[in-house]
Amino acid sequence: MTDHVLSLVAPQTLPPTLSGCAGSNRAPPGVVRQIAANDDVAAIGLWLAEYHDSPHTFRSYRKEAERLLIWATQVRGKPVSSLTREDVIAYEDFLAQPPAAWWDDSLARRGEHRRLFAGPLAERSRRQALGILSGLFNYLVRAGYLAGSPFVLQRRRPRRGMRRTIERYLDRALWDDVLRRVEEWPQSTDRECQRYERARWVLRFLYGTALRASEAAQAHEGDMLLLRGRWWLRVVGKGGVEGQVPLSDVLMDDFARYRRFLGLPTTPNASGVRPLILGIAGRDSPLTPTAVYLLVKDTFGRVADACESSDPSRASRLLRASTHWLRHTAASHQAEAGNPVHHIQQNLRHSSIATTSIYLHAEDDARHATTTQGARR
Repeated sequence: MTDHVLSLVAPQTLPPTLSGCAGSNRAPPGVVRQIAANDDVAAIGLWLAEYHDSPHTFRSYRKEAERLLIWATQVRGKPVSSLTREDVIAYEDFLAQPPAAWWDDSLARRGEHRRLFAGPLAERSRRQALGILSGLFNYLVRAGYLAGSPFVLQRRRPRRGMRRTIERYLDRALWDDVLRRVEEWPQSTDRECQRYERARWVLRFLYGTALRASEAAQAHEGDMLLLRGRWWLRVVGKGGVEGQVPLSDVLMDDFARYRRFLGLPTTPNASGVRPLILGIAGRDSPLTPTAVYLLVKDTFGRVADACESSDPSRASRLLRASTHWLRHTAASHQAEAGNPVHHIQQNLRHSSIATTSIYLHAEDDARHATTTQGARR
């Protein structure tokens, strides 16, 4: 299990008082143990191993576990298996305002002395971090490693500022403008043509499927299925949930164009392992989710630069946009087009239709119009 052990702290670097071998919250003798791990790093590593088949989730969970482990041993001077409710409250305050030494830009992004934060965490990010850690502690309690979880006492706070609708998306006019401006990119050299064709395909692929960056990075041509004369994409998303996303004729034409440019067959190979998003020169090595994210950010940045002088507000919005904005954009446009909400739910693979309902902007727009049209000064 060593490949899942936290990268910043190896078990041998922690003295016995901090390793968790004798943590004050360890399960008492007589409790049936479900795991053999006898120190905190090994126990946390086993929890992380449960997510080895979901790289995005694994990285996110490891980051939060590393932060807590470093904070507990270096700031509180105790092992993770000795943390109390008071420590959890202090850690939440720490996440809201970590010392500059933890997020200094001069620190490396990787390695033993890398920075652990990009800056203070917003309320939503703090909730997410504590939710992940609560899951960790619940796992260790069920495994018979810990006696209890200091997170179970956490009161449920009202989510201030949460809106019923999603606003991190591009309206139809802005989306059309992005596509139009990408068509204006220079294509006088091979490198420029490669950059243009890949950006063109990635935007249309993410928009046409509403995939997350991690899902798009993992998608291969063998995931494209022809069923009853219609194309679908098999997707394994968060939590290992599998679904099928419809692929339109327009998107399949875009796929054929991208492959034709690279000199590849335009019809998907049912047993093919070639990624649907290839390297800049068509190399078969898959991109990481981060690379997909940066590719989209770079594309939006280039479009923002092009419209900065004529429309600064539009440029500002594009600079904030990301791959997840494309997912929101796709869902919002589907809702505006009258797509049944339960179809959108299936396309996005939401477990609850209430989650999907946040994309129903048209209903709010209609309510605003009927409310304000007869208003007098």
